[in-house]
Amino acid sequence: MRILKFFAIALVVVGLSACGSKFKTYNGPEVTHVVLKKTERKMYLLHHDKVLEDYDFDLGFMPVGHKTEEGDGRTPEGTYLIDRRNPNSKFHLSIGISYPNVVDRAQAYARGKSPGGDIFIHGQPNGAKGRQGRDWTAGCVAVTNKEIEWIYAMVKDGTPITIYQ
Repeated sequence: MRILKFFAIALVVVGLSACGSKFKTYNGPEVTHVVLKKTERKMYLLHHDKVLEDYDFDLGFMPVGHKTEEGDGRTPEGTYLIDRRNPNSKFHLSIGISYPNVVDRAQAYARGKSPGGDIFIHGQPNGAKGRQGRDWTAGCVAVTNKEIEWIYAMVKDGTPITIYQ
């Protein structure tokens, strides 16, 4: 009886260890900068001038040009910071981009508009199967769920992110 109980416990432990967690551990070189090239749909995680990882991504539904106001479907351009993370996002993990900055706010307010906000790098919507198609977000940067798990582990709050057209 003891042997059967031992094997039952061992099977549960092995089964649980095989379950993937969305929270990965990264022990490699520090990501010192994230660079996104919107036209190429390429994200680069850099350690100084060395590319550690690169990923394809989808953008907002109006991918050309800098985000200027709430609801325009554009992804901001310029240099920002990774400033927050949301493990309970409606997407499979998300990390925040510090848009809007002071200039973004001033320009939008001068036109009588809100600059918008809540721009993230995130995975696919929870419950979705596969990619959602090209350029489907409201202005965020979307990657696969497996990719956001690694990005979430590798990129720390305070890391600069530069987004180019």
